[in-house]
Amino acid sequence: MVAEGDEAGLLSRRQSLWLTGAGLSLIAVCYGLARFAYGLFVPVFRAEFALDAGTAGAIASGSYVSYCLAIIASTILTPRFGGRAVAVAAGMTATAGVLIVAAAPTAGVLAVGVLIAGSSTGVASPPLAHAVAHTVPAPMRNRTQTVINAGTGIGVAVAGPIALLTHEHWRVAWVLFAIICALATLWAAFVVPSGPVNRSGATTADALIPRPLLPTGSGRLLTAAALMGAASSAMWTFGRDLLVSTGGMSESASSIAWVFLGAFGVLGAAAGDLSRCFGIRASWVTTMLVMGLATGLLAAYPGIVAVAWLASAAFGAAYIALTGLLLIGGTEVYTQAPAAGVGLAFLVIALGQAAGAPVMGALSASAGPFIAFIAAAAVAAIGAFIRPVVRRP
Repeated sequence: MVAEGDEAGLLSRRQSLWLTGAGLSLIAVCYGLARFAYGLFVPVFRAEFALDAGTAGAIASGSYVSYCLAIIASTILTPRFGGRAVAVAAGMTATAGVLIVAAAPTAGVLAVGVLIAGSSTGVASPPLAHAVAHTVPAPMRNRTQTVINAGTGIGVAVAGPIALLTHEHWRVAWVLFAIICALATLWAAFVVPSGPVNRSGATTADALIPRPLLPTGSGRLLTAAALMGAASSAMWTFGRDLLVSTGGMSESASSIAWVFLGAFGVLGAAAGDLSRCFGIRASWVTTMLVMGLATGLLAAYPGIVAVAWLASAAFGAAYIALTGLLLIGGTEVYTQAPAAGVGLAFLVIALGQAAGAPVMGALSASAGPFIAFIAAAAVAAIGAFIRPVVRRP
């Protein structure tokens, strides 16, 4: 097991790398498998459980709502029980939710499984941010945060080939997801440090309500997060369904598009370097515009394989980079409460997605998927100019 660190409470470089690997793996299974794999399987779920676009969007929205509740609970519990305990709870939640999806006999049970699995992402982010902020040396901290955050891309990239290989046997795919979730949970149990723990329950720097609640820069940070979440909801929920139902793309080609989305999402690990070289504001504008362009491109040419793959790759890289920029912003705006800062930023992303998913589903059902995706692209374009402002005290 990784020790808590040196005399100053910081991990060595080797220990920090182990933490990075374990954290990246946990984020990969919670986000890439337990949460976002739902969008990959929307076509087969719609056929299996006779779901229309509105119902599929509502289930996705429920997943985001459960995420919101979970991230609040995780932000409260992390300083009290430590990063390791809450991180392990996240992995166990992901494993349980994925298993429920695998065994779901009805649409109702499917929705319950998706809600539980989706909540694991809310549990995972604050303890990992807490552990990194308090135990990783400062020169490595931002890069460690953004590399761990890029685990989402790896998880999405892993889900694609599994879906392709299992094809119509989707339950087998979700059982495999559960096994991978369990393995990542074990790794986290042995590697993630607890960080500072306050078991007395007294107010700490990582309390649920940081002081001040809205420090300088928080308004723009949270508004940017909300618009980014809403703009991304169309792709995450209906991206593959658009390729199959509207574009007439084959199962293999649409699954490969999902692999590209995840694989290029790993490039989002460069968010820390982007923010250092160009600043968060300039990086945000460029990356949001890329995400909006990718969303619009997929809507315009859903039947052209090369365009779909390119758009998926660009979306994946942009999305992960944007979450990385918000993660850095959350830890820097809320310097005395990094877990609370990350929790608030990611909570607002999910609120944007929870609002966006049913709206995109309703738009798709009434006006067609093209209009829904163009609306999402427009939200991204607007959000590009709501730039997070990070002010260090």
